[in-house]
Amino acid sequence: MTAIIRRETLKEPSVSEDGLVWIPGKTFTMGSDKHYTEEAPAHPVEVDGFWIDETPVTNRQFIEFVKATGYVTLAEKTPDPTDYPGALPHMLKAGSLMFDPPIRPVTSPDITQWWTFKFGADWRHPYGRRSDIRGKFEHPVVHVAFCDAKAYADWAGKDLPTEAEWELAARGGLVDAEFAWGDEMTPGGRLMANTWQGIFPHHNLRSQGDDRTSPVRSFPPNGYGVYDMIGNVWEWTGDFWSTRHPEPAAKACCIPVNPRGGAMDSSYDPAQPEIRIPRRVLKGGSHLCAPNYCRRYRPAARHAEPEDTSTSHVGFRCVKRP
Repeated sequence: MTAIIRRETLKEPSVSEDGLVWIPGKTFTMGSDKHYTEEAPAHPVEVDGFWIDETPVTNRQFIEFVKATGYVTLAEKTPDPTDYPGALPHMLKAGSLMFDPPIRPVTSPDITQWWTFKFGADWRHPYGRRSDIRGKFEHPVVHVAFCDAKAYADWAGKDLPTEAEWELAARGGLVDAEFAWGDEMTPGGRLMANTWQGIFPHHNLRSQGDDRTSPVRSFPPNGYGVYDMIGNVWEWTGDFWSTRHPEPAAKACCIPVNPRGGAMDSSYDPAQPEIRIPRRVLKGGSHLCAPNYCRRYRPAARHAEPEDTSTSHVGFRCVKRP
């Protein structure tokens, strides 16, 4: 039996002169009980209306920010040894994490088979020192740590979205839909987002022509008129990571309003107790999400990312609240 997807009655998208889309406030069900444990439990939250960037922040926009401020991203700086006790001295160099696909199938879940810390990789050089962003000005900026995204948002007079704001915007007016566009991953065989096509991590069919990031607006907008909420790049939110959502409110009067996520002390990685780096929530999945490996190309999906970490598949967008 086919599920019936309900959609809000939406007006034409309201887009401001500076590329912000209005998201009307509402009460909606955040999270999911059907997938990864960190997405549960599904629970109602109320979010006030806000404006959100129509697309992820692009390289072109980030260039304007850097030219105006002289800002230097975390990936461009030499790490402070005191922040990383036990780190090997030869690893304490400027750089960032980069996806480096293996040339043959892998038999182990060890992610070091396809991720490498690349010296010289940063937003200007997404694949290392010998690369650049020529021809990629309309691609999402990558290799930005949390502090870099927040610095841009502050400069632009905006903020990073909360997880609840981000998820509401991503759902595009659909109610209880699996994806941002409905309940089918590829309706009618059509790709709706830049996600991995093939067997991750070694075989990408490149069905859309891009084997990594794609220009923003390459895929259809959702019901609110927002582009690239799913796939392309993961996006920073302002919320600290929590391993689960709170339990649903027992009464309608107690539904959380504009929730702000977990506590900083609870966000630290228990697998690295000696490194006290807070983790934030990423949303949206990326071009590396694949059915055989990571099915986080859904509005409810979430992922933990240390504030100091930048990668070749993480970017961001901003919000402005009335």
